[in-house]
Amino acid sequence: MLILPILAVMISSAPLPQQQPLFTSDERTSVISNWAAPGCYTISFPQDALARGVLQVHLTPEGSEWLYRFQAAVGTGFLPPTISALDAEGDRSAWKIWVQARLLCDRRAAQAAADSANLALQNSAKQSAARATPLKPVLPGTGAVADPGPIPASLQLALGNPPVFASAVTPMQYTVTFGDAESFAYTDNVTVPTAYAYYRFRQGVVCAGTMHPEELAAACTEAGMSASEMRIAAAVSKLEGTFEAVNTYDTGYLSVGFLQFITLDDGKHSLAEVLKTEKRRAPEEFAKDFHRYGIDVNNDGTLTVLDPTTGAELSGKDAVLKTIDDKRLTAVFQRAGRHSTAFRSAQIHVARSMYWPAEDPISIQTPEGMITGKVSDVVKSEAGMATLFDRKVNRGSCAPISDLVGRIVREHHLKRLSDASKYERAIIAQLRYRADFLNDATLAQPE
Repeated sequence: MLILPILAVMISSAPLPQQQPLFTSDERTSVISNWAAPGCYTISFPQDALARGVLQVHLTPEGSEWLYRFQAAVGTGFLPPTISALDAEGDRSAWKIWVQARLLCDRRAAQAAADSANLALQNSAKQSAARATPLKPVLPGTGAVADPGPIPASLQLALGNPPVFASAVTPMQYTVTFGDAESFAYTDNVTVPTAYAYYRFRQGVVCAGTMHPEELAAACTEAGMSASEMRIAAAVSKLEGTFEAVNTYDTGYLSVGFLQFITLDDGKHSLAEVLKTEKRRAPEEFAKDFHRYGIDVNNDGTLTVLDPTTGAELSGKDAVLKTIDDKRLTAVFQRAGRHSTAFRSAQIHVARSMYWPAEDPISIQTPEGMITGKVSDVVKSEAGMATLFDRKVNRGSCAPISDLVGRIVREHHLKRLSDASKYERAIIAQLRYRADFLNDATLAQPE
């Protein structure tokens, strides 16, 4: 009677098949040696540390995560990163009042601690004979903020006791210098809005980089985009980044490129698709851009990296967290975006295959039956397509376009989906997300 349970335990505890290593022992040794070169990786205070304060007040990642859950609880839905849950429409006004007051109190307490420490440091610096330039004084915070009192019982029941929303932190600067002397500098503890709901990593950094129009045009042309599609891609990329943009502080975990392709926490998703695409289409360039520095993607489509210090091969979440923590790996992505035509081209190919909304299906139930079609049957203009492209890049879908088109079809008793195209402007106006492309003069508008 015990045979089946025993077999089940044996099967469940059997080791899973292991991925073959992507790096040889010699390659691991080479990566460690290259990253250990003198001057390759330095950590220091930012140059403006004394002027701005060695300690600065920042939102805590724990507080930000709580605010993300608060955002959902107050009924605001999924908000663009540019809008705070405290400013958006929604229920629970008493909750918002308490949270806003708690945020102010926590920031005031953190600012008092930071000011006290900074003043002590400046006084010490003034006494140093080595000081060469005058210091800007940092004065203790003044003014009182009323404590909001106990958390509303209903709020605690819904979301639990909130963490401290603000703390005094010490931003640090990381400089990565490659063998050809090209350097990349990053500062952690990124400054975000007071009630930002998407901040996750203190050690994360951000760099927007520079987008040259000719580079975008060349990559789009290579990927087979039309002139119209290029204009749409360029308009949406202004909300995301450049080919060399990197962001490692928010809910995307590792975000790279002109549409901020992401890994999330498991090392997969759109950024892994970009790496896979370059590796498949241009293996020699991929080896030069990534593999030689200890970055690759395995057969399962998962980010894999070498720890620059130990040479350990890490995949999935471990690889993502190591890339966030060690700016040498972060800089590899930015360098590839700055110089590699193959990496830029891979970004365009993945953007087109994963996010282009034209072929997304639309199904409408009417009293006469089901009407089916695709987005391009209704949305004809560049401004309209850019609006949906923006939604799909940032949210993963064109929703709620089917609901809006369905309402139009039923209200006007339309027989074909294409008949709804005459109402495109009204539909797109309700789908606006991060930007109003109906007012973008670079894009063709609905009739």
